[in-house]
Amino acid sequence: MLDQALKTQLKAYLEKVVRPIAITAFVDGGAKSREMLELLEEIKALSPKITLAQASEGARVPSFALSSPGEDIHVAFAGIPLGHEFTSLVLALLQVGGHPARVEQAVIDQIKALDAELKFETYFSLSCQNCPDVVQALNLMAVLNPKIQHVAIDGALFKAEVDARQVMAVPTVYLNGEVFGQGRMGVEEILAKVDTGAADRAAEKLNAQAPFDVLVVGGGPAGAAAAIYAARKGIRTGIAAERFGGQVLDTMAIENFISVTHTEGPKLAGALEQHVREYEVELMNLQRADKLVAGGDLIEVQTASGATLKAKTVILSTGARWRQMNVPGENEYRNKGVAYCPHCDGPLFKGKRVAVIGGGNSGVEAAIDLAGLVSDVTLIEFDSKLRADEVLQRKLRSLANVDIVLSALTKEVTGDGQKVNGLRYEDRTTGEVKTVALEGIFVQIGLLPNTEWLKGTLELSPRGEIIVDDRGQTSLPGVFAAGDCTTVPYKQIVIAIGEGAKASLAAFDHLMRTSAPAEADPAAAA
Repeated sequence: MLDQALKTQLKAYLEKVVRPIAITAFVDGGAKSREMLELLEEIKALSPKITLAQASEGARVPSFALSSPGEDIHVAFAGIPLGHEFTSLVLALLQVGGHPARVEQAVIDQIKALDAELKFETYFSLSCQNCPDVVQALNLMAVLNPKIQHVAIDGALFKAEVDARQVMAVPTVYLNGEVFGQGRMGVEEILAKVDTGAADRAAEKLNAQAPFDVLVVGGGPAGAAAAIYAARKGIRTGIAAERFGGQVLDTMAIENFISVTHTEGPKLAGALEQHVREYEVELMNLQRADKLVAGGDLIEVQTASGATLKAKTVILSTGARWRQMNVPGENEYRNKGVAYCPHCDGPLFKGKRVAVIGGGNSGVEAAIDLAGLVSDVTLIEFDSKLRADEVLQRKLRSLANVDIVLSALTKEVTGDGQKVNGLRYEDRTTGEVKTVALEGIFVQIGLLPNTEWLKGTLELSPRGEIIVDDRGQTSLPGVFAAGDCTTVPYKQIVIAIGEGAKASLAAFDHLMRTSAPAEADPAAAA
């Protein structure tokens, strides 16, 4: 099941474990049980510290639990964690085996201090690039605190369970039987939800921060580049980000980042964060900017958590998010059939009817990918023609289970109160309103800049983008901006990184000019 190169790599990792690892497999005579056992046997053969036992009774079959003799650890996988989740399995083996986690000691202490019985269940799909962060975070918490349990469940394999709980988006996390959250979450985000005093403590810590020379707001590619360039100048630099990595975290394949032939969003985001941490940058995660106050000697950024950060210069790199249709039913059925990530949530709609909204590259690529999973795809485009690259259009039109609807205005998402059951659209050429019966809707209609909090503070374009000059300077002195939240055309990762670097250099130049001593007046000297 594992190729030789992967076995060699995994064997080297397993040499780092310092205590025994006990794997208990819950199996029956089915094909998936045999497949899972094959994987576990191969892993067992790579380390003398690993033992494997079988059991016929378990909450889910096939599944397996990881523990260590003498340790109270509750970590389990229901299914076969390959694909994106293979890394989660490797990390779980290392951590159960006593290898220290690469997280700050303060986070470890916070996890260990939790004093409630917490039973987490995470539904994932093997093609989801957002799921591993959640699975790995909860596995780590279960390794460190015996009161925490976690099982990661392959939604495609346990379809009856997914249908019964009406899970229509991954990752979906249950805590003690109730929905806890959906979408990407890291350790800090999960702790903020279960540790009720965490937000107040974080705000208090941030309020005590000394003023920064450069404060970057936003942790995507532009923000990371800006912080690195500022820190390399030897000035006090900070990043306040709602989630480090930004929208890159939601990007599947990246094949146009020059010098890197192929990578994935989460990997690139991890590399960006690692690079930032190589410098003396104060990284403040889970901080959503709420207000910008300029005009004094220092610029203030107030956060939704109640903290106030001060800086001599600010670089805004808040990025963008998926644009919504803004039609009745969209919010009501979000994660109940309305989705925005075909790679993550597509497997949950296997054999079902879905629609894709948008005829650009993202929409056509989504329709092509989904066509291999679902029974029927209806692609709905507002314009009278598709806007995707011709090569993608040819591929789309070659698929027998894809229907293309042009000149269509989406009017409403319909449902039965629990999940999506259809979509209404208006034929713009005839005015006729039509209904499509389906179970899923994937929205792919572009991006919206994260700038609502700046309205009335600095100059924005009619589309809500921050207006910048060729140096990234905004309408406020000392406030710069970079990336997808600005008027710079072509929203690309490589462009955002360049713009972040440019804005940082401009901010440094501004600091040098405004902090330089005034020249003496020759007349006064005479």
